[in-house]
This record gives sequence, C-alpha cells and structure tokens, in this order.
Amino acid sequence: MKVAIRFALALCTVIIFSGLTSLPAAADEGSLDPARPKGATVEEIIRRFADKEKEFKEARDQYTFRQTVKVQTVDGNTVTGEYQETFDVLFDDKAKRLENVVYAPQSTLENGGISMSPEDVDDIRHRLPFVLTSDEIPEYSILYAGQQQEDELHCYVFDIAPKQIEGKKRYFQGRIWVDDHDFQIVKTFGKTVPDIRKKNNENLFPKFTTWREQVDGKYWFPTYTKADDTLHFRTSLQDVHIREIVKYTDYKRFGSNVKITYEGKEVPKHPDEKDDSKQQPQR
Repeated sequence: MKVAIRFALALCTVIIFSGLTSLPAAADEGSLDPARPKGATVEEIIRRFADKEKEFKEARDQYTFRQTVKVQTVDGNTVTGEYQETFDVLFDDKAKRLENVVYAPQSTLENGGISMSPEDVDDIRHRLPFVLTSDEIPEYSILYAGQQQEDELHCYVFDIAPKQIEGKKRYFQGRIWVDDHDFQIVKTFGKTVPDIRKKNNENLFPKFTTWREQVDGKYWFPTYTKADDTLHFRTSLQDVHIREIVKYTDYKRFGSNVKITYEGKEVPKHPDEKDDSKQQPQR
C-alpha cells in the first residue's frame, strides 16, 4: 500500500527471521514444543510437504472458486476508508482460466491516507494463499521451530525466509504449519517481501495469517486470510492501521478432461460435476 497515494512495501537486501517474532494468538493453538520430530528427519519432512505443495498447486489450478476481499483503514473503532472486491475464478469454454469481477464499489481508502497499488492486488490474488513447492525450496532458508497443536491437527512448524532478494521478484517471510498426517501446509503467518522504500515512494505490506481447510478430502486449500497491522510510513511520518479479510469459497473442480493426481492416483471428480470435457463454467 502506498501512503497518501497508494498501499506500501520496503527494499531490503537481507531478510532475517527475527522480523516476525510477534505471532498472532489463537484460541485453539497449543504451546510450541521444540522437540525434534520422531520417525523422520527434518529434511524428509521438508521434502514431503514440498512435494505435496506442488501437487496442491497443480490441483488448485483446476478448481473454480470465489474470492472476496475487504481492506479497511481504521482509526480506533472507526473505519476511515475501505476497498472491496469480489471475483470468481473460472474457466472459459476452451478451459482457459479467467477472473470475473462481480462486485467492486469505488474505493475510499484514500480517505484513510493510502490506496491500493498493483503489487497489493497481485499479492491478494497470488501470494496470500502462499505455496512452497519443491521448485521454490532452493530459494528459501527453512528452520525447524518445533511441533504445535492447531485445533485438532498436530503440526510441524517451520520459519522460512528468502535466501536473497533477486531483482523485482516477490517472496514470503514468516512461519508455516505443516499437518503431520497429510504433510500439507494448513496455516501461514508472515508477510510478502521486500517492502519498497524509495525517495518519494513507499509501498508497504501488512503481516497476515492464512488458514486452509480440506477440500474434496484431499487438498488443504486456503479459505480465510486476515491481516490486522500498522504500517509505518517514513516519508509522511504517519502510521496507518489497516485490516484485511480475504475469503475463498465455493471450490469446485472444473469439469474438463484434465486429470488431477494425488500420490499417483487420479482424484475423483466432485459429485456435482459431469464427465464432459466441454462443460461450461458456472457464472
């Protein structure tokens, strides 16, 4: 988000884990146990969840869903500005992925001193539902933090950060929770990096938490993202408190002839889908 004109981010050449030590509280979250995992090495666990994440990413690309976004600036209990958007991720009759915006009122975020930047919009669409596949693993430093109970799930916890920032590429820095049964990421806390700070331009991003839920009995897809953070702008000497909610609903596997596999086996189609490669997407 950019101050006064848009949302904000900061250019750093070195990213350290200590920048995200303040984790959000959770009512059903157990204490962190630093004990090493039993029955598998940390390296094996990382390899297994990275492979599952790659399967998850390929599978989610074959699902339609609705994404609802609300970003607010707040002063105490008063909402001073708001951005909203609802769009459907669909496929056309040639199975080409597309987005259909169904609700997008005029933004009033500038009343709160900021506005959405292209980077913010891109993050909301592609980086808040963070995925760490075997292809991206070499780009990150991954530290085992321990084990923790998340609701009814027992999880391995890892802190991750990019090894280095290359060009204009965007990364994630923070903490992930990996279910010890399915070896998939079920929760993410952190932020996108780097922030961009130039002489007359600051583009800063809030810390966020994303929760996943199991879809079709196989994949843990993102269903809810929440951010509640204060952005500290240097150029304007002002702080902006923002809140952000992103919801992902109505996941349905697209009825194309594309096959999705899980652990070497094809995932059955959703009961509501027809076995028709020319099925039209819902509108």
